[in-house]
Amino acid sequence: MRRLILLLLVIAAGGGAYWYFAVREPAAVAAANAARRGAGVTPVLVVPAETRDVPIYLDGLGTVQASQSVTMKPQVDGRLIEVNFTEGQEVKAGQVLARIDTRAYQAALDQAMAKKAQDQANLANAKLDVARYAKLQANAYSSAQQYDTARALAAELEAQVAGDQAAIDTARVNLSYTTLTAPIAGRIGIRQVDVGNIVHASDSTGLCTIATLQPIDVLFTLPQQSLRQVTQAMARGQMEALALPQDNAQGTAEVLDRGTLSVLDNTVDSATGTIKLKASFPNPRLALWPGAFANIRLLVQTLRGAVTVPPSAVQRGPQGTFVYVLRPAEGDGPATVQRRVVREGHEDLTVAVIIEGLTAGERVVTDGAARLSDGAKVLVADPAPVAAAPVQRRPRPPGAGQGRPAP
Repeated sequence: MRRLILLLLVIAAGGGAYWYFAVREPAAVAAANAARRGAGVTPVLVVPAETRDVPIYLDGLGTVQASQSVTMKPQVDGRLIEVNFTEGQEVKAGQVLARIDTRAYQAALDQAMAKKAQDQANLANAKLDVARYAKLQANAYSSAQQYDTARALAAELEAQVAGDQAAIDTARVNLSYTTLTAPIAGRIGIRQVDVGNIVHASDSTGLCTIATLQPIDVLFTLPQQSLRQVTQAMARGQMEALALPQDNAQGTAEVLDRGTLSVLDNTVDSATGTIKLKASFPNPRLALWPGAFANIRLLVQTLRGAVTVPPSAVQRGPQGTFVYVLRPAEGDGPATVQRRVVREGHEDLTVAVIIEGLTAGERVVTDGAARLSDGAKVLVADPAPVAAAPVQRRPRPPGAGQGRPAP
């Protein structure tokens, strides 16, 4: 029995020694080595530098205005007897919109025409007298004074006939003013006067307004420092303009319309230090409306084949701009980073263009750079996926879906 107990003790001691030297000690050594290797390692996120075309935009806030706008005002006085449009209607140029009572103006035209006929009859008689006195004077039966008086009377009547014709033209113009036609194509606004009212040429408000919405213009401003970029781009050709909603962030807004720059103002506003520009848009969906605000992005240049990185990768220090470039790990050691000075050409909210100091394909640090220095050890971490938040449903109140409305 004692021998059996001694044999079991020997076996147990041998197993314990084997576990200590073969299992526990290597695991502890490996853990210690891993701890030594992980000391001072900074987790970072990296992305590779890419080559792509980068459009350069100038951003400004503008006001939408109709490309053409007309206030329909009467040019003669009278009673409004007819309105041939509805509010918000699209009209064509030359379309009859309203009519004013024509009776007084038709009578004035008839009177002018009658006066001309009377003066023409007197002129014909005066011309006959001139012919008679010419023959009498030639035969010395009349004095030269009578002949000259007849000629002067005929000339006076000719002037009266010409004046009568001018009066007829004026009466016809006034008569034409009783028919109001649309001078431009566009959309009619709210009607200001109803049928039956007396309208006057001196009225401050008109019958309605007509605004051309297709195409439409946006007047916006840029700092005077952008003048050189704009003039150089205009010399290269037509400039594209994008209209975006005023309440959306840059780079995420839906493009309302695409147009072109039409006008660069000929002066700089010395009070504000800005230049005024006007862009024209076709506005096929009527997404732009007069009086509204809109953000305008003006394309001044496109950089072809530029080396780009996210803006968060570019750091700034006493020696200028720099990036941390990832160096691959050597053996079992961790990866390191190199602090490299670069020259930046353009930067916006989405991309930074590197002109010098970086090549496409090199990986740069975008997150964690604040804790780094040249040659620092890093651990490249994968971006954590964003889990979708569970949808919380409100409990159905008693009786909902059973013929009674839910509260």
